[in-house]
Amino acid sequence: MKSAAPSGTRRLATAAVLGCYTLLLGLIALNNITDPGTNWPFVQHVLAMDTTFESPRLTWRAITNPMLQGLAYAAIIATQAVAAGLCAVGFVRLLRRRARPGGEFERAKRAAILGVTLSLVLWLGGFLAIGAEWFAMWQSERWNSSEPATRYLIAGGIALLLLFQRDDRA
Repeated sequence: MKSAAPSGTRRLATAAVLGCYTLLLGLIALNNITDPGTNWPFVQHVLAMDTTFESPRLTWRAITNPMLQGLAYAAIIATQAVAAGLCAVGFVRLLRRRARPGGEFERAKRAAILGVTLSLVLWLGGFLAIGAEWFAMWQSERWNSSEPATRYLIAGGIALLLLFQRDDRA
C-alpha cells in the first residue's frame, strides 16, 4: 500500500526531523565539551548515590571513585559527540541524495540510523536503565535527569521511525 505523502515530501520530512535531532544532539555534546563542569556534579551525585533514599540494599552499587566517575562522564560525552557526528553525516547524505533513486536514498540513511540508535542506547540504557534504576537516580529530587532523557528518547524514536520508512521510488 502506498503512502498518501509523495516520496519527496517524506524525504524532506525525514531530513528535517533528523536535522533537528542532530542539532539537539550536537548542542548537548557541545555544551558538555565546552562547559564540562556544569554536568560533572550531576554525574558525581548520581554515581555516588548520595542524594537517594540511601537504602543499604541499593547503595552498595554506588561509585565514589573520582577516576571511575570521570571515565563514566567522558564515556557519556563521547557517546553524545559520536551520535551527533553520525547523525550529521546522515543528514548531509540525505540532503545530497534527496532526488536520487530509492536505493541510493535508503543507503544514505545508514549513518543517521547508527547515530540515532547510539543516542537511544545512551538515553534508554545509560540514563533510564543504569542511571535511574541501577543508581536510583529517580529517588533524587535534585539530580534526576529521567525527564530530559525521556524527552530525548521520544525525539530520537520519532526520528528513527521516519528513517525506517522505506522509500522505493525509482
